[in-house]
Amino acid sequence: MTGRFTYLGNDLERDCPMPSTSSSATFDIVIEGMTCASCVRRVEKAIAAAPGVVQAAVNLATERAQVAFEGPANLPPVLAAIASAGYGAHVVEEDRAEDPERTARKAEIATLRRDLVLAALLTAPVFLVEMGGHLVPALHHVIQMNWGQWNWYAQFVLISLVLFGPGLRFFVRGIPALLRGAPDMNALVSLGAGAAWLFSVVATFLPAALPEGTAYVYFEAAGVIVTLILLGRYLEARAKGETSEAIRKLAGLQAKTALRLRDGSETEVPIAELRPGDIIRVRPGEKIAVDGEIVEGSSYVDESMLSGEAIPVTKGIGDEVIGGTLNKTGSFSFRATKVGSQTVLAQIIRMVEAAQGAKLPIQALVDKVTAWFVPAVIAIAALTFIAWLLLGPSPALTFALVNAVAVLIIACPCAMGLATPTSIMVATGRAAELGVLFRRGDALQSLRDVGIVAFDKTGTLTQGKPAVTDIETAPGFSENEALALLASVEARSEHPLATAIVEAARDRNIDIPAATGFEAIPGRGASAQVDGRKISIGSARWMAEQGIDAGRLSARAHTLGAQAKTPLFAVVDGRIAAVVAVADPIKPTAKAAVAALKALGIEVAMVTGDSRQTAQAIAARLGIETVEADVLPDGKAQTVKRLAADSRKIAFVGDGINDAPALATADVGIAIGTGTDVAIESAAVVLMAGDPNGVVKAIGLSRATMRNIAQNLFWAFAYNIALIPVAAGALYAVNGTLLSPMLAAGAMALSSVFVVTNALRLRGFHPADSAARASGKKYVKLSN
Repeated sequence: MTGRFTYLGNDLERDCPMPSTSSSATFDIVIEGMTCASCVRRVEKAIAAAPGVVQAAVNLATERAQVAFEGPANLPPVLAAIASAGYGAHVVEEDRAEDPERTARKAEIATLRRDLVLAALLTAPVFLVEMGGHLVPALHHVIQMNWGQWNWYAQFVLISLVLFGPGLRFFVRGIPALLRGAPDMNALVSLGAGAAWLFSVVATFLPAALPEGTAYVYFEAAGVIVTLILLGRYLEARAKGETSEAIRKLAGLQAKTALRLRDGSETEVPIAELRPGDIIRVRPGEKIAVDGEIVEGSSYVDESMLSGEAIPVTKGIGDEVIGGTLNKTGSFSFRATKVGSQTVLAQIIRMVEAAQGAKLPIQALVDKVTAWFVPAVIAIAALTFIAWLLLGPSPALTFALVNAVAVLIIACPCAMGLATPTSIMVATGRAAELGVLFRRGDALQSLRDVGIVAFDKTGTLTQGKPAVTDIETAPGFSENEALALLASVEARSEHPLATAIVEAARDRNIDIPAATGFEAIPGRGASAQVDGRKISIGSARWMAEQGIDAGRLSARAHTLGAQAKTPLFAVVDGRIAAVVAVADPIKPTAKAAVAALKALGIEVAMVTGDSRQTAQAIAARLGIETVEADVLPDGKAQTVKRLAADSRKIAFVGDGINDAPALATADVGIAIGTGTDVAIESAAVVLMAGDPNGVVKAIGLSRATMRNIAQNLFWAFAYNIALIPVAAGALYAVNGTLLSPMLAAGAMALSSVFVVTNALRLRGFHPADSAARASGKKYVKLSN
């Protein structure tokens, strides 16, 4: 048996044998049988008491526990502790052919549907007879005249079948929990429905044991309570299944088979048989099976599952391809580099699962409340019973029973337990669809309060490599001609600016003539012979040293330099032919991202090691006012601290190794997914597409999620605060209002369904809507 764990030092996830390892590790454990927030706290306390456990976080929505060990992991005592608390458990297994949790969820929904239908069919006759008799006196008279005491006997049989058939689950779990002194939602239901049933049984078979005038039956209340709570459980289970839809979509992106090339022949094999180094053929319209590097052919690949961008990306020999992406038009072969749990898609799924299982700081408040909530409800129900029994009108026992049962049923803590985790599940899933991965779930809450976002420049706001941005020619030369001659010279050079010029020529499909006599002059430029002409390329200073007059192109070069670009002059046989500007281009979406962040009320800063002139030029084009330039790599973390000195929360966005300290120092570190592994490991959030707009998406989603959680918590707490007194009979003295236990059961079931369906609204989140809401009127269109 193998389980998934995370090395606590570096977050590298691998397979490991159980039950013990020599490394500190975190295991995911599936918990079976949890129904409310009280269950969550009980399981957490049981796990925390097991030997070697340093941290336990249980999530009601995902029905999982993340258990961290210090030293060798010892799982059997943990599983035994969960079992002794009254719940089932098993460790999440990796590399499984199918999803057992989804299968279990489908089986649970099917069972709930069956039991709900059975309970409804058995309860309906009792409900119709009792309620019909109250509404239509003639019907009551007919029933009494024709059936008499057999009416109650029939009700006893039908409702007993309900309680000890479909409703047995509540007693099996609720009564032991009550006896352990740790009552939960099942205990409330079993107490409420059981009290109504037991009182009715006494009234039916031993009426003399009750005070005169109190021998009434409440079989219909017990049956309707169980039926409505089963309805709530069924709807909740279906809704909770939808919250994990993002994970299923991600898992569904993976190809099932691949066309492996070996010994000159093609064989279709399951992807589980692929190994690094295998050559795999991909035909048009097929999913790419695993990560790799193209060795033959070219195509357009849809990488929207990574970036959220629907425009296919051109791929050729040497380019990387990612498993789960879709080949569109061409055919190619690639060499597998990462397979199984090492692929990017597998890592994305693990990160989303980890974030979905996380607890936000706000959850601590919920945990404190639920720790005493159920015992407090039982105490209130007992006081309600005593108060009505001593002070209520005749028949006092009847009033006391009905109101105490109503209190027990109305106060289910399910909605409290689901308020936060369901929102987290949906939000992190939606984020993954937008190309934003939360490596730590608490970043969802922290991002909401960010007041300043500091960007690294190179590779974050810019492309990270030089490219030709401008070409202006002298009379008698065309752009393509000048670029061909320059590329001929620079093809012999290893300088990064030379590479940019050669790539620009290739992008235009320009033939590059061969050059001879190449000579490089460090700090000045280079020269060579091309088709019998002497071609030189270099800086303005070198041109001046050679006495070459740049003419009108000199002013153009000065303008380009002021824009943080590097102007290079091309000289053909001693005459200026063109000026070419090379720069690290600004990413196309960077300016829109800065504008959108400002619309959200967030200050934007740029932190870079470049010169102040270059930094100011880039910042001016992007609309960034706060610029920290000439910052050495080891000074970025201190700069982040200084920017956040006024108690504002700060997010830092970077991609390089030198950004890792700043990413770790910031309140929220956001790494560009196309950057280095070190930077990604230091960050709480990863932008898979390397798009600055991802910052806007992450912050907007954080704010939407926290609003959603606040709505859920308000509903859950306000619902109980408002309705427990009503159920206890607080309005009776005012207007004679009492809350029926049946209505209490319906309201309780709907409260949980409301919380889950409200969380599901986050699936429709769009960052443009968030920016528009923040600005009040300005609509900022962002790519999805």
